[in-house]
Amino acid sequence: MFNDETGFSKKMLLAGLLAGSIFFSSALTKGAQGNDKTVAAQPASAASIASPVPRGTASPPAVAKSQRGADFYRKRWGIDNIIVRATASGVLIRFSYRVVDAEKAALINDKTKPPYLIEEKTGLALQIPAMEKVGQLRQTAKPEDGREYWMAFSNKSKFIKPGSRVDIVIGSFRINDLVVE
Repeated sequence: MFNDETGFSKKMLLAGLLAGSIFFSSALTKGAQGNDKTVAAQPASAASIASPVPRGTASPPAVAKSQRGADFYRKRWGIDNIIVRATASGVLIRFSYRVVDAEKAALINDKTKPPYLIEEKTGLALQIPAMEKVGQLRQTAKPEDGREYWMAFSNKSKFIKPGSRVDIVIGSFRINDLVVE
């Protein structure tokens, strides 16, 4: 009889541990999902001003590493919300920005100035591809305040990956040390 009680108590102990681990696991999952929702609910403008990288994220913050850096780009070049992101499965690298001062940002949209995306470690320079029917993958219209603009650089070799540090050069316009998202 003693052996039966011991077997029964072991089974009850195992069942209790299993139920507890399932409960604890689902509670952790729900907590993590709640954290993702709060991060996703932040406005896009807050993303342009970098903050420490939250735990669990692989990529460092976008361009401006400080409020001072964001102010510099705004005052010098008339742009903010600067983002460099790998798109189309990494075959294109998209550089996007929002214009806050159209006069200062005019140089960035100048058709006569070829843009380059330069990988910092190797010096590899990517250009904007020109498609037969579409033309260059770049917006060259006269900039307007409050509008977002973009250009896409060809990365066929997929040499530049998320986390790579790059510079953008368009004539005398230059932004250094951008991190690809």
